[in-house]
Amino acid sequence: MSADVKAYAAVDLGASSGRVMVGRVGPDSLELAEAHRFPNRPVRTPEGLRWDILGLYAGVLDGLRAAGPAVDSVGIDSWAVDYGLLDADGALLGNPVHYRDARTEGVAEKVWATVPASELYASTGLQYAPFNTLYQLTAARDSAQLACAERLLLIPDLLSYWLTGEQGTELTNASTTQLVDPRTRDWSYDIASRLGIDLGLFAPLRQPGDPAGVLRAEVLEETGLSGPVPVTVVGSHDTASAVAAVPAVEERFAYICTGTWSLAGLELDAPVLSEASRAANFTNELGLDGTVRYLRNIMGLWLLQECVRAWGEPELGELLRGAARVPALRSVVDAGDAVFLAPGRMPERIADACRGSGQPVPESRAEITRCILDSLALAHRRAVNEAQVLADHPVDVVHIVGGGTRNALLCQLTADACGLPVVAGPTEAAALGNVLVQARAHGLVGDLAGMRGLLARTQPSTRYEPQGDTARWRAAEARLAAR
Repeated sequence: MSADVKAYAAVDLGASSGRVMVGRVGPDSLELAEAHRFPNRPVRTPEGLRWDILGLYAGVLDGLRAAGPAVDSVGIDSWAVDYGLLDADGALLGNPVHYRDARTEGVAEKVWATVPASELYASTGLQYAPFNTLYQLTAARDSAQLACAERLLLIPDLLSYWLTGEQGTELTNASTTQLVDPRTRDWSYDIASRLGIDLGLFAPLRQPGDPAGVLRAEVLEETGLSGPVPVTVVGSHDTASAVAAVPAVEERFAYICTGTWSLAGLELDAPVLSEASRAANFTNELGLDGTVRYLRNIMGLWLLQECVRAWGEPELGELLRGAARVPALRSVVDAGDAVFLAPGRMPERIADACRGSGQPVPESRAEITRCILDSLALAHRRAVNEAQVLADHPVDVVHIVGGGTRNALLCQLTADACGLPVVAGPTEAAALGNVLVQARAHGLVGDLAGMRGLLARTQPSTRYEPQGDTARWRAAEARLAAR
């Protein structure tokens, strides 16, 4: 490897799997290779649904070993909202609770009795989701574990602490807690005080690009890496890293980050805190370089993942080929409905939703798969269209990044539904955004526009033009809204 090319290890943890990727970055080059991939299997204990955080950390160490022996920096991103609690000695107080755990059921109403939902949104800009960190902390208020806690670390910050011994709270992920003011990009002290949440539990805020320490001697010994190896703060919410890796150059664009979730929206300079925005359940999360990720959470490919699991892991390509032969928009469901949040019995729940709304009930695997993909494309259409209106921010193209880029049928259906070209790629967007923030911290790339220009020049993409008119999608949208 030439002296002007650096190697960066990106730890990228998704809700169903983790990976360690190695990005090699030069003045006009960007290559990404997988070093190690490992499952992320939550565990249902007598107390509820928990993350196997020790298994994930072991996967990270195995990945760093596979990435070695020489890397110039390490960065970590993961899903949002969940956290680990540490005692006064810095020891973890139990496995972190999974955001799909039932403990937050009914908690939002208790919060709104103190801070009305409209006021909470005006202060934090965050959409209602039952698993937001604010609701998790409220649910845990009387627990022995929280009473013993001296520190709260969000998942990527917890893993960074174990690697380095240093603690911090990365800003893009902190913005998903519903405890940050998106205008000041600092904690919402008033909201936390009124709800009895001690912000002293959180480590100091830090920004993407800040140093996060160096790998501990024990980590170097276990991984075989040649030290010292710095750990760099990246956009530690995986969506923040993925949006940073949207290869848009001088375009007015919307983005859809696809995977277990679909995160569909716009990149803005300022939050949208109107009552209409709250009613539409859009969120204002923080991104790189002062940007705001104005988006809606959609259930995403979780619906299909759960069906595939229930069917015994059939070959995905065959499912998609069968779905392509099913008539379009025969049946659709609301892909944002909380009824689909929990794991288990997904094919039956989708059939029940169609039956309850008087639509044809999908019975075969191909029909259920087509129902899911049509429903996701319809949800993408609604989010992209409503975001443009609420933010007064028109777009000319939709960029799809993440795992959904491999699903050509979903990409084409999204183009058809939105009536806009779709550019799909890169697939490993979160890892690429992670790598590029590290490279920028070390002076190899420039600003966000420069990062995106490098992506556009070096990463493959596929363009999907809309086919047909959008009338049938408008009709399906109206049918869904009427139910």
